[in-house]
Amino acid sequence: MPVTIELKMTPEQAASPEFIKEAAAQASQIRIERIAEVKVVRKSLDARKPFIIVLLKVEIYVQGEPVENSLRTFKPQPVSNKKTCHIIGFGPAGIYAALQLLERGIKPIIIERGKNVKERRRDLAAINRQLIVNPESNYCFGEGGAGTYSDGKLYTRSSKRGDIKKVLDVFMQHGADERIGYEAHPHIGTNKLPAIIENMRATILENGGEVHFSKKLVGLKAKDGKVDYLLFADGTESPCENVILATGHSSRDIFEMLHHQGILIEAKPFALGVRIEHQQTLIDSIQYKCAERGDYLPPSSYSLVTQAYGRGVFSFCMCPGGIIAPAATSPGEVVVNGWSPSKRNGRFANSGMVVSVNPENWEHLKGFGPLAALQFQKEVEQQAFNLTGSIKAPAQRMEDFIQNKPSQNLPECSYIPGLIPFELQQILPGFIADSLRQGLIDFGNKMRGYRTNDAVLVGVESRTSSPVRIPRDKETMRHPQLNNLYPCGEGAGYAGGIVSAAMDGMACANAISD
Repeated sequence: MPVTIELKMTPEQAASPEFIKEAAAQASQIRIERIAEVKVVRKSLDARKPFIIVLLKVEIYVQGEPVENSLRTFKPQPVSNKKTCHIIGFGPAGIYAALQLLERGIKPIIIERGKNVKERRRDLAAINRQLIVNPESNYCFGEGGAGTYSDGKLYTRSSKRGDIKKVLDVFMQHGADERIGYEAHPHIGTNKLPAIIENMRATILENGGEVHFSKKLVGLKAKDGKVDYLLFADGTESPCENVILATGHSSRDIFEMLHHQGILIEAKPFALGVRIEHQQTLIDSIQYKCAERGDYLPPSSYSLVTQAYGRGVFSFCMCPGGIIAPAATSPGEVVVNGWSPSKRNGRFANSGMVVSVNPENWEHLKGFGPLAALQFQKEVEQQAFNLTGSIKAPAQRMEDFIQNKPSQNLPECSYIPGLIPFELQQILPGFIADSLRQGLIDFGNKMRGYRTNDAVLVGVESRTSSPVRIPRDKETMRHPQLNNLYPCGEGAGYAGGIVSAAMDGMACANAISD
C-alpha cells in the first residue's frame, strides 16, 4: 500500500518533480533511493496569505511495490440484438448516458440536431466573422454540446449526484491530461475538447452504438403512457423503446414542442445579466497580491456572490485568460458566453455576472404558461439585437454603468464580432440593472481594484441555466406522463455544467438498465 502524505511548498517548488520527491522522502522519513514514484492525487493553491502556498496530497510508492492505476476505464458490454435507447442530444449528458448504456449492455442510438465537431467549426467562424447564426449549428448545438467550444470546466459542487471520479477518468481515457484528476479546479480547454469528444464518439461507434448528426427531433407519438415513435424534421420517424431527452438548456423548440403536445413542463428560476471583462494581469494582481504572476502560478480566477435588493447577484463561468463568445442560437438575438484555451494564456479575464430571475418577474407573461420564463429570457435577448441591429454586442464601461453614464468609447475586448457602446439599462430589466449595480459595488469592496472603468460589461449573459424544468420521478427518473421518457441534464433542469450533466446522463442510463 502506498504511503499518503500532505505537503506544502512554493509554486516554484511544486513545478519540480524532483523537489516533490525530496520533500516526500523527508516528510515520510523514507530514504529517497527507496522511492520508486511519488504520485500527486490532489493539488490546490492557498493564496490567502502574503506568500502563496501549493497544497499537495501525494502517494509514495517504494521500490518493488506496484503503482496503483486507479483510472476507471470505460468497459462496454456486447449490445448486438439487445434492447435500445434513443438519446436526443449529444452533449455531456447524452455522451455519458451512451457510454453508461454500453456498459450495461444497452445499445444507444444518438440523435443530434447539429454537426460533428469539425464541420461545426465553419459555422462558428461564420458567427464570429460574418455575424451569421446557423440555428442548427452554433456554440450550443452540435457534437459535444455547448461544452465543446465553451471552455471545458470540470468542477462541480454536486458531489452527491454521482461518480465525479468516473466522469474525469473517462475524459482521461479519451485523451484529457491527467492533471484533471488531481487539480482542485480541473479544466480541459476549448482547443483540446473537440479531439476528446471525437474519441468518445469513436468509442461509442466501435462498441455498437449509433450517432446521427443533422437530425432534428420535432415531435413524439405516444400511446398508453409511452413514447412509441420519434418524429424528425426530415419527415422520417423511428420506433423507440426508451428515450433520454438530453437536448440542453437552449433547445427552445423542444420545450415548445412538448408544451404544444400537452406534455408536462414547468417554468423555473434562472439568472440573467452580462459578461464582465478585465485585463488578466489586474485579476492576478488582486488575487495573488503581487505586481506580476510569474511563471509558476496559473492565471487567477474569482468567485463572487452577494445579495442586492433581496436577490442573488453572482459571478458565473469565470474564464481566466479567456474569450467572450457569441452564443446566440437563432437569428435576431444577442447572447454571450465565455471560454478559455487549455493554457488560459489570453490577455483578458471574463466572467458572467448575473442576477436571479424569479417567478414574480415573469408574472406579466403568465399567458405563456410554463414557457413564461423562457419568453422573459427571449425578450431580453431580442431587445439587445433590436437596439444594436446585429450580434455585435451592446457594452458599457463598468464604472459608467454603476454611475448610470453612457460610455463615449469602449476598451479593447476579446469579443470578435465587435461591441457597440450602449447604456445597458435600456436592455436589462430594471430590477436586474439595479441589482447588478449594487452587486458590482459590493464586489469592488471585496476585491480592491476590481471596480474600474477599464473593465467592460457585455450583454447579454442569459443562458446560465434552463428556464424550463421537465419533471421526472426522483427514483425512476421517468416523466410522470410517459414512463419511457427520461428528461436529463441541463435542458431538463437537473444539472449545471459538464460534470453534473455527465453524472445525470449516467444516472438516467442506470435507471433504464435497472
